Amino acid sequence: MKETLLVKNVKYLVTCDDNDRLLENVNIFVQDGVITYIGEDTMEADDTIDASRMIVYPGLINTHHHLYQTFSRNLPQVQNMELFPWLKTLYEIWKNLDDEVIYYSSLTGMGELLKSGCTTCLDHHYVFPQKTGSNLIDTQFQAADALGIRLHATRGSMDLSVKDGGLPPDSVVQTVDEILADSERVVKAHHDPSRYSMHQVALAPCSPFSVTGDLLRESALLARTLGVRLHTHLAETRDEEIYTLTHYHQRPLEYMESLGWLGSDVWYAHGIHFNEDELALLAKTGTGVAHCPISNMKLSSGIAKIPEMLRLDVPVGLAVDGSASNDGSNLLEEIRVAYLLHRLNSSSDAPTGYDILKLATRGSARILGRDDIGCLAVGMGADFFMIDMNRISLIGTQFDPKSLLGTVGFKGNVDYSVINGKVVVKDGRLCTLDEDSIISKANQVVSHYLEK
Repeated sequence: MKETLLVKNVKYLVTCDDNDRLLENVNIFVQDGVITYIGEDTMEADDTIDASRMIVYPGLINTHHHLYQTFSRNLPQVQNMELFPWLKTLYEIWKNLDDEVIYYSSLTGMGELLKSGCTTCLDHHYVFPQKTGSNLIDTQFQAADALGIRLHATRGSMDLSVKDGGLPPDSVVQTVDEILADSERVVKAHHDPSRYSMHQVALAPCSPFSVTGDLLRESALLARTLGVRLHTHLAETRDEEIYTLTHYHQRPLEYMESLGWLGSDVWYAHGIHFNEDELALLAKTGTGVAHCPISNMKLSSGIAKIPEMLRLDVPVGLAVDGSASNDGSNLLEEIRVAYLLHRLNSSSDAPTGYDILKLATRGSARILGRDDIGCLAVGMGADFFMIDMNRISLIGTQFDPKSLLGTVGFKGNVDYSVINGKVVVKDGRLCTLDEDSIISKANQVVSHYLEK
């Protein structure tokens, strides 16, 4: 039996399609997770949602996160630190990660994303304490399936510990051989390249200051052999730049280029400190950037040159980054902060509110290599979220629904999130799990974890 969903009488449909259409008073018909009709006709369906007071947006796509950090956010000892000392302090907590912490921190972070309109999450997990083994990515997929969210998980890695000149402690690094073997295992177990897939995997050595050149080079070769994408942190801070110049006598991007890390299958988190020539190289090679404005502001890392990137057609997506540097998992908040930050920094050259929405949808889909999500049109995956306009905070905002999320912003939980044609958030609450039980158990787990 085919599963069908009718979203009827949509007040405003922000499509983010090729023609940037805003549609009014239309119906959306979904069959087996795919949008098969948008228009004024109506039809019978297994489930029907009345959207006569709703704005419907494409599901937001998060392109960089560290879900495990959800259980180390808002810690007073790191609030005024920049990246390197912040990392060194938090590694002493993260070295105690285990499967239970990963499961409940993943439920927490992805649950928060779902309740704020995000329908696809990319997570970058790179901390594998020696005592826990290497099944943490498998645990993340279990959490994603329980929630009903699309998950792009990266098999992250670190092989350069403090004793070898890196930042992480010895207890959380692995050998190159261990990393490559488990990377191949995770890809074969979980990566689904088919259209509308719910699971995908990328390979993601952590950063130039926590991995060796050998690991970066071998990971690139393996990823291309397996047909998956590549991801890492780059150009996030001046400290990183000093590190690569000191150790490798190259700027960060030059160093990564020498190891095979350029191309349309690669995207970097942050990308703050690229110069003009480097931006041109990113554009020429189709190498992407995940923009993390709130994290960059909190850690005093700097402001990415997003107006210049967009002008050059560098692929750019939006991301929340880890919850320990954000300290949340709310892509709606990221949209408004990104809009305001670049207005402050670039004035009339800044992206519009609608431009930022497209970064979080079409742009993010592009850097994840997906052409089946990111906009609302016939043939696209049925991922969208809905906001009831009939609330005090939205009075008078109906004159530009496309820009609203950037210019006005939306505070609180969305009314509906739909992924693959299934309702996963209704009336602002998770549908697939008992939200109160998650809260209770997660609070117990985080308390025990931090007490260590």
